[in-house]
Amino acid sequence: MYHVRVPKRWAETVDEHRSSVRDAVLDAAAELVAQRGLTGLTMAGIAGATGIGRATLYRYYPDIDAVLVAWHQRQLATHLAHLTGIRRRSSDPAEQLREVLTGYAHMSRRHGGASDSIAANLHTGPHAARAVDQVSRLVTDVLRACEASGTVRTDVPPGELAAYCLHALSAVGPATSGAALRRLVGVTLDALRPVS
Repeated sequence: MYHVRVPKRWAETVDEHRSSVRDAVLDAAAELVAQRGLTGLTMAGIAGATGIGRATLYRYYPDIDAVLVAWHQRQLATHLAHLTGIRRRSSDPAEQLREVLTGYAHMSRRHGGASDSIAANLHTGPHAARAVDQVSRLVTDVLRACEASGTVRTDVPPGELAAYCLHALSAVGPATSGAALRRLVGVTLDALRPVS
């Protein structure tokens, strides 16, 4: 069985210790979901995997839904940081757009196709809506830079183009091959070309 080590000694501050316990709980939840699926996740399983008592676990998270939302928020923040990092790799707006959209498509392929109601609920929660808004703003900013450089169409506002791109590439699922993913990104980029 998977075990996440909760620090035996307190960190420098109470906040650091609490943060390390929360991280251990979320790491354990992620591992247990990978092993058993979302429906197999229980508070008892998390407590056992982390080595903390259930009473302590309940002080941090009142129920399994709270654990799942916190884990999902962490995942979404990691995805946004990844896309932001991809954008920073290049100073060319057209290259930034290609790379950010490709990165988003890869994320959609790995995490798309939520097949059960728990996963579907996680993707419709307010935290997920905030994450979608942040990704949309990132892509909109890249599209504005592309618009200024003359590499995308100007007859559609950048925010609408961002929504189009994200919606189109959200259709990439786990069964999509790497070649198909690249073609879909290419088709999406072709739709953004300047109108003559």
